[in-house]
Amino acid sequence: MSEDQLLRVENISKRFGGVVALNDVSFEVRKGEIIGLIGENGSGKSTMIKILAGVYVPDKGDIYIDHRHYKRLNPIQSIKEGINVIYQDFSLFSNLTVAENVAVSSLISEGKRLVNWQELYHIAEENLHRIKARIPLDAEVQDLSTAERQIVAIARTLVHGARFIIMDEPTTALTRQEVQSLFEVIRQLKDQGISVLFVSHKLHEVKEIADRTIIFRDGRKVLDQSMEKLDLKTMEFYMTGRRVKTPSSVFTKTKESHLPLLQVKNLTLLPYFSNVSFCVKQREVLGITGLLGSGQRELVLSLFGVLPAESGEIYFEGKKIQIRSIQDAMRHGIGYVPEDRVNEGVFSKQSVANNVVAAIVDYIATKFGVLKRETGLKVCQRWIKELNVKTPSLETPVESLSGGNQQRVVIAKWLADDKLKLLILNGPTVGIDVVSKADIHKLIRNMTKEKDLGIILVSDDIPELLQTCDRILLMRDGKIAAQFEYGEIDEEGLYRQMIEENVMEGA
Repeated sequence: MSEDQLLRVENISKRFGGVVALNDVSFEVRKGEIIGLIGENGSGKSTMIKILAGVYVPDKGDIYIDHRHYKRLNPIQSIKEGINVIYQDFSLFSNLTVAENVAVSSLISEGKRLVNWQELYHIAEENLHRIKARIPLDAEVQDLSTAERQIVAIARTLVHGARFIIMDEPTTALTRQEVQSLFEVIRQLKDQGISVLFVSHKLHEVKEIADRTIIFRDGRKVLDQSMEKLDLKTMEFYMTGRRVKTPSSVFTKTKESHLPLLQVKNLTLLPYFSNVSFCVKQREVLGITGLLGSGQRELVLSLFGVLPAESGEIYFEGKKIQIRSIQDAMRHGIGYVPEDRVNEGVFSKQSVANNVVAAIVDYIATKFGVLKRETGLKVCQRWIKELNVKTPSLETPVESLSGGNQQRVVIAKWLADDKLKLLILNGPTVGIDVVSKADIHKLIRNMTKEKDLGIILVSDDIPELLQTCDRILLMRDGKIAAQFEYGEIDEEGLYRQMIEENVMEGA
């Protein structure tokens, strides 16, 4: 092992039943190196992370850290060796302060029964200072932004003596400015000799931050290359095994109806949004975007009956309606695909078939409440085929599918309802690989043409908005600050509008 080598894995393999998650994977990590780890959903990235964290035991292979040899690691050994994983939820105690989250584990590991608060604050301050972070030590984590919570999680790894930090999809909920701030922190870690494994689906971010990239496909390592020698198209090819056809930055505009499908007037739910007015036409994709906390998420939850508005008017197909519950929204033909598909969009332990028919149970049941199984299976087979859901069978639990296929199941659930007229998509491609993302963008456009749907797409992914939307509404501080028609704005222009303070008023 060379002096600058921190970790090496050799011939790691792992099976789950008949599924090969990792197949003979080998790579090394050098000290002070930033490595990008990319691959489609189901390629083996998460399995490798959990093996390094000591959560999973490899079926075969070897792990070398410095000059120490392991056949397997347990979580305590992993942390003692300086391996720390920052998962997407950060695993923080939301009701505790910044100082407590950063430093308390250090005091516990030393077996202290009483907390020396002065020492605790000193430890927290010292490690936040290492990454030039300025967060009040007495602030409760639940009051912090996502970016600030991430900094707290990073500082906590430094208290643990981190030498190798694994970041799992670290930029999923960050704005572009916050991403750049995170990159500065990662570079500071590199300067201190700490290695970082940056696991992401966002290839342009990996290209920007990584020194080297490792690509997994179908449980194998298919590329391990210096970033200087790679471009985005090559990365896509090795991820997928084929050339990915990316839509142009602005797609061919859908010919929408002139009549509004949904019309909202002065909709208000304080403190989230106020006096919001807009319309969605049949066969139109309306994008809604803004910085985190601008009110777009709460607005669409209001339209789906989760957070009923306090005041304002909603018209659907020209008739004034009330949406006070999810049942009200569904009765009018409104569906909702949540950003957190695992916890809110699917019944993960249930089969693909049960998930697809979940929104139409009333229509495939007898008057005695008994489900017509054959009818349900026919509906399921139709939409699984039309949406190209890759599943071993209709009885396969949804939790075993890739993220892209889980999202197709959620969308199939709503398309199975013949009464569907308006579909709300909240972050439909979050955490989804590049191929599935392109497929879902194509699906969104096809739904407006083939099903005559109106679609509301909520996203902070600017290229996604430009590739799929006929119009884009920009929200700030709970109000619509600007509206852009098809072709009126490019990626840089929309980003500037998102972050500028003085955006044109009204929509």
